[in-house]
Parts: sequence; structure tokens; C-alpha cells
Amino acid sequence: MKRFGPLIAITGIAVAVAIILAVTLDRGTGESSAPTTSPAAPTTAPDAPTTEAPGVTAPDFDRSQLPVDLEIVSQEWITDFSRTTIAYDELLIGIRALPIRDRIRPIDDPKFNPVSNRDHVADREPGLSLEIDGDARFYPLSILTAHEIVNDVVGGQPVAVTYCPLCNSAIVFDRIFGGQELRFGVSGLLRNSDLVMWDNITESLWQQLTGEGLIGQFAGSQLTFLPSAITSFGDFTRKHPGGQVLGPDQGFGRNYGFNPYTGYSSRSTPFGFFDQDNLDDRFPALERVVNVTVDGTAKAYPFSVMETARVANDTVAGVDIVVLWGGDTADALDTTEIAQATGVGTGIAFDRTVDGQALTFTANGDDTFTDAETDTQWDLNGTALVGPLTGTQLAPVVHGNEFWFAWAAFNPDAEVYGGA
Repeated sequence: MKRFGPLIAITGIAVAVAIILAVTLDRGTGESSAPTTSPAAPTTAPDAPTTEAPGVTAPDFDRSQLPVDLEIVSQEWITDFSRTTIAYDELLIGIRALPIRDRIRPIDDPKFNPVSNRDHVADREPGLSLEIDGDARFYPLSILTAHEIVNDVVGGQPVAVTYCPLCNSAIVFDRIFGGQELRFGVSGLLRNSDLVMWDNITESLWQQLTGEGLIGQFAGSQLTFLPSAITSFGDFTRKHPGGQVLGPDQGFGRNYGFNPYTGYSSRSTPFGFFDQDNLDDRFPALERVVNVTVDGTAKAYPFSVMETARVANDTVAGVDIVVLWGGDTADALDTTEIAQATGVGTGIAFDRTVDGQALTFTANGDDTFTDAETDTQWDLNGTALVGPLTGTQLAPVVHGNEFWFAWAAFNPDAEVYGGA
């Protein structure tokens, strides 16, 4: 996408709700009436939070070379704009008020409840499941939608748990980079509708969906992905009865559990942050795909294909993987009440090699699967239930459940699974 214009004029109720959520996040309710036009230049909101880069000064760079809107919103940034891997006009401004950075506030001190304290999340509700060294945590999408980034430490590992609702991309990154612990924030910029993050050390800009450094000292760098999955809270608790869930009080005075993007996943096209002329029409724009990434190689498994196949035994970058599909995970981006939303299913990817043997799975039709080699029965979480391998857990591989339009924009030449 090579498109940049004046600050975005908001048209349509659905788009207005999405943007106003960002603008008014610090008011605590996430509700506001929508403006009909955008001002010629951003208004100033000096009380918006930010985390400054320690001990780093802005490089000598003539910012008049930037598109005028980007020049305006980045006046206080120390980002080294002389180092870039993209054209500046690929960036869109998704937030109307200055400062735009961290106008959507990340969670830097996350608070968790044991899964037994579950009043704020229903079994069908979707969230990001993450386990590191036995520390299992569930991040409801209803909370991630409001904050987009959680800077956390899981199993002793500093991680960035990220979610872009416009792309339905939930991804976890290692926050240790170049020997430093980074804190990530929401830049207020978008590229291909996807969240652009910033770090507090160099204020470089990072693409959320790919983990690539776009602009700044870390331009051209690559963050390390950590395996995670979008699943239902019920499936998470069955696998991790001693796990934790991100709690309902994160110190922002907000009520969670509702979807501010009502009707989004029922649309035929994404919101206007994406160049509609560049949509890949092989699948509906808002269809979800299981995006498997192995050693930098990406492959998509569309939900429409997986709903029929239920299981995909495949090999990606020389690694034998399996994608299991099933469940009744609710759609986080359709109806206002997430727990009442239509079920969209769950697609989870695993390494299918156990004790040096690649297993071949078939679906049993009840959200269980049987491997041909040992006749062991497995559940959707990749846990062996009955048979010789009972108790074995398949190792997850890096994957996500992005919308097709976003995945295709960043992976135009990658393979797409077409079924058995």
C-alpha cells in the first residue's frame, strides 16, 4: 500500500466507533459520540501518557522530508527517520489527537487472577493463550482490544503480548533484543491496517504482524516470535487448570467484555485504513486464516478450508506440522457482547513429531483427533488423552489467526493450504 493523505476523515458509524475508542481510551468508558470530520491538524492533549527513551537524543534529520502529517505527529520523537525499510507514505495515522503515541495505553503492570476466579470471562470468549516454563496465562481479547499491548514477564521471560483488532493478529514477542529489555507501546500509526509499535530505547517503529523494524535505529531488525494461540477460555482452563487470566481491573477504570468494533468481522471489506484496490480476492477479506510461520517461512490455512478438513498434516520449511481445527470460540469482533457472538472455531498449529516420529492425524468429528502411527486420541489443545502416548503434549509452533486481507498484504507470495 502506497497511500497517505490528510488526517483521516471518519465516515461510517463502525469506523467512528473504532477510532473514537482510541481517542477516548483514557476517559475510562470507551464510549463517545463520533465527530463527522477530522481537523486540519491534530489537536493537542498534553496529558496523554508516554514512556520516553532513556539517554537517547534525536538524530540530525530534516523532517520536512516526511509527509506533513507524519512530520506533525512526530515532533517530539527521537526516532531516527533517516533509517527506514519502507516509504514514509506507507504509514497512516490512526489516532486524531496529539500526542498519538500511547493514546491507546498498553498495560505495563498486568494483574492476573487464577482461572478459578473467572467471573469476568465466559468459557466461549477468545483470548491469547501463552505458556512459558509452566507459567500459563490467558489474555482475553476483550482486554487486548482496549490496550493492544501487554508488556509482561512470563516464566521469567520478558514478553510483549500484542493484538491488532483491525487485523485480528495476536502475536507474542521476546522483549529482550540486542541485550536490552524493550518496552513496547502503540505508535498511533498503521501500515496495511496493522498496528505499528514503538520501543522505549530507540523509539524505532516496528510492524506488529511481522515483528520487523521499519524505521529508526532498529530498522531491518527482526523480533523473535514466541508460540501462542487464540483459543477459548474454556479450552485454556481445561489444559491449564492452574493457570492465570488477565484480571478485570488493570488500573484504568475501564469495563471490559464488550466489542467496540461491532459488526467488523461481518463486513466484506476492512475499515478504510486499507487500500481497497489492493485486496487479495482469493478469499473474503475478513476471513480468518491460521498463519503458520517456521524459520521465516509463512503459510496460511484458511478457516473455510479447515472447517471442512478439520486437520491439516503438512510440512513447512522442513518441519512436520499439524493444524487442528474445531471448538466453539466466539467471534471477538462481531456482536457487542462477545460471549454471545457466533462461534468461529479455533485453529491451532503444532509440531507433529513425537519421539522422532512424525504423526499423521485424522479428525474424529468431536474435536478429538487420532494419529495413525500409535492410535492415540488427542484433543484440540494437542494433548494426548487416550492411548500409548497419553499425557504427551504436542509442541506448538508460531502461528496466528489473522484476517486474510492483512496476512495476504504482508505475505503476497506465500503458500496457501488448499486442503488434502
